[in-house]
Amino acid sequence: MAITSASGIDAAPRKHTLAQNYVDFTSAATEGWAQQYLPDLMEKEAEVYGKRTISGFLAQVGAEESSAADRVLWSEQGRLHLAYTAEYDDNNTDYTIINDMDGNSVGANHGIRVGDMVLMSVADKTARGYVSHIDPDGDDTDQIRVIAYAAANMTTALGSTDTTAGAVRILVIGSEFEKGSSARTSANSPKFKSHSNKHIIMRDFYQVNGSDASAIGWVEVSGEEGQNGYLWYLKAEGDTRARFADYLEMTMLEAETAVAGAGAIGGTDGGALQDGTEGLFQAITNRGHQTTGVTGVNAATDLAEFDAILAVFDQNGAIEENMMFVNRGTSLAMDDMLASMNSYGAGGTSYGVFNNSEDMALNLGFSGFRRGSYDFYKSDFKYLNDKGARGALNDTVTNVRGVIVPAGVSSVYDEQLGKNMKRPFLHVRYRASDTESRKMKTWVTGSVGAATDGVDAMKVHYLSERCLVTQGANNFMLMN
Repeated sequence: MAITSASGIDAAPRKHTLAQNYVDFTSAATEGWAQQYLPDLMEKEAEVYGKRTISGFLAQVGAEESSAADRVLWSEQGRLHLAYTAEYDDNNTDYTIINDMDGNSVGANHGIRVGDMVLMSVADKTARGYVSHIDPDGDDTDQIRVIAYAAANMTTALGSTDTTAGAVRILVIGSEFEKGSSARTSANSPKFKSHSNKHIIMRDFYQVNGSDASAIGWVEVSGEEGQNGYLWYLKAEGDTRARFADYLEMTMLEAETAVAGAGAIGGTDGGALQDGTEGLFQAITNRGHQTTGVTGVNAATDLAEFDAILAVFDQNGAIEENMMFVNRGTSLAMDDMLASMNSYGAGGTSYGVFNNSEDMALNLGFSGFRRGSYDFYKSDFKYLNDKGARGALNDTVTNVRGVIVPAGVSSVYDEQLGKNMKRPFLHVRYRASDTESRKMKTWVTGSVGAATDGVDAMKVHYLSERCLVTQGANNFMLMN
């Protein structure tokens, strides 16, 4: 009978010291753990990126409410006064209404009536007129005839026969009627303006097999959700949960609704229907305002840009307090702008108001400022700075520098409650009822812990069903 043995491994001591005797777990030339020397283990995982999550923006400026329907519907007030753009038609007095002052096509659905007194302007000229007739030619219903108060006709009063669409501005400023005149024959009714958005379902998943769930590691992990210990799956599950929470906010910012003919409509790859939801950036793009600065890409914010922003806000809600969430470059540009407005003589610098001393650090940043009747409060937007988020797109032409959000609440009519409600301009609606909440749902299946099926693993499921409601987008500004 033959006997074989595997005990011939050389474990005898040596009289000389070689490189192989030093502990180096990163080199393939050494034995790693297969040697007798104990390394100096630093068990605590180093947090080299600080707080890695980017969520928190919506929590600061918005609110969260439950919803028991597939779609959220709300209405918003329209403008109170009547103002339009028009083009010169013929007869020196006739004009065709084109758009309202928000750029919406009007056609025959304008509110100008016979007897109205109007203020009109073309280029640098203004004149007052009286609306004497509607549809004087009888060929369409959006043509008005205006008689000039201070000239033979409006063309003479305005000094122009410009026929460019939208070249003439018309503002109704009142009315005039003769003694004993009859009542008006038509009335203006407010235009119902509603908006809606739909919930989307978001999901994520994490899985660890039963053996790894019971394995003890030598690294003490830590996570954004408070996970700590020597079980690596705690960190992996915690990172998945934190990443999913960030996705909930990133989707509310970046999502867009699918348009007809787009690849997402119809679900050609899987039979499902992906029609998206309206995120904050799309809502501002479609219903709000955008500024591109003064020099294009990564434009340095200056006072001229803010003066232009104020002019736009004056034409809308004129909400005095506004929050600015901006990236690092725009934040520093604002600091430089404010510093240049606050200098003592040539070469002198006064960042803020303080009693200077040799022990005091010079504060080179500003948290806010007041311009005209508006207060702006500045804050860094981590989502725009993080290289794992929008910060990776900083050099692109269409990247977002920041967003200006009105502070306070808006009054809107809630279709479900049937009454006006005071709500923040931004809030997240999530699906919920008395028996089910889908705000942030987590459940565990598998054989680890309480066994639910025959799979030798722990499977963690994450789900949320939500949408963003952006009310009064005309008061928001996207800084591109």
